[in-house]
Amino acid sequence: MSPLIRLLASFIALMMAMGIGRFALTPQLPHLIGEGQVDLTAAGLIAAANYLGYFLGALDAMFARRPEQVQRRLLGGLWLCVLLTLASFWAWGFWPHLALRFGTGVASAWVMVMITALSQPLAAAAGRPRLGALVFAGPGLGIFLTGLLALGSNLLGQTSDVLWLVYAGAALIMLLVILPALPKPTAAATHTAPVVVSGNSGIARLCVVYALYGVGYIIPATFLSQMASAQFKGQWQADLFWPCFGLAAAIGVLLVSLRKPNPNTTSRWLMATLWLQAAGVFACLLGSGAGLALGVVLCGSPFLACMQLVVMRARELAPHATQRNIGLLTACFAIGQLSGPLLAALSSHFSGGLQPALVIAGSGLVLAGGLLLRPANASAVKPCAQTALR
Repeated sequence: MSPLIRLLASFIALMMAMGIGRFALTPQLPHLIGEGQVDLTAAGLIAAANYLGYFLGALDAMFARRPEQVQRRLLGGLWLCVLLTLASFWAWGFWPHLALRFGTGVASAWVMVMITALSQPLAAAAGRPRLGALVFAGPGLGIFLTGLLALGSNLLGQTSDVLWLVYAGAALIMLLVILPALPKPTAAATHTAPVVVSGNSGIARLCVVYALYGVGYIIPATFLSQMASAQFKGQWQADLFWPCFGLAAAIGVLLVSLRKPNPNTTSRWLMATLWLQAAGVFACLLGSGAGLALGVVLCGSPFLACMQLVVMRARELAPHATQRNIGLLTACFAIGQLSGPLLAALSSHFSGGLQPALVIAGSGLVLAGGLLLRPANASAVKPCAQTALR
């Protein structure tokens, strides 16, 4: 099967596992809160359980060395995303949703790490690195899809349980389509070399940056639909913000994929996207529809582009340890994401809103960009990484 078809299957896998399995909670929050299943504080804790599962799934993925281990996690993660989303149809209240979101967190981390580790070397070997980069637009279009389905469901007056069923059906269709075309793990693709850390920034500093990014983006990404619903008093216009966020994220990946491959500029592009997203988080503090719309554009556009640039930078620093480093980075990212909803829960509990959490989130993104100001040593970029990006 051609690399193009396998990369398309990878794209759809991330579209399903991340857009539906991972982020379906966001457009559901106004329903769950409106139906009296949870309050805003409990919603933050449910989101935190999802990111705790993501953290544990990423840690586990780091130790999948043999091809059969990679294959089990990839297929298991995809099927779990479908089945746990379907099980949400019967869930009611805090604890069932918390348990199910924890499970989808583990599953989506497995899919993210395995698809990244398999698709990027595949694209490089085929001489199509830009197509490999576009795989990261999958979650954005997945978010766009969940947002449109939520909009249609709300216009028809459906409840949260019906929307869970719609999401599960869409996820199942996507999974059945891509199963024969998913990338196949090989011994060479799953080899894990020691993590290489450069003299000045390296993987360790990139992990800190990625953790801060996790804190910064996750509060608007989790609570955007709820903020819009509160602003527009539950009217249908509020349902436009989430699909627009996903569409902006996919466009951001496309724009970054068009940049001229140059390992010496990756950090600068990453710094710019982090600061752009910080501006979007602060825009959400304006407390108006225009502020939220600006937040959608400024937070959404760099959302997946940041992820894409971090993966690219990791491959530049240690091109022979892709899976291990992606697992490590994903775990750090998940720690940041886990901190975000807990911070939101504390903010909601003590201040009655998300404003203090948004201030801290935006400040974390500013700090993350600042950590990249220090130029990298010439030795930080391996010659083979430069070749792989051409």
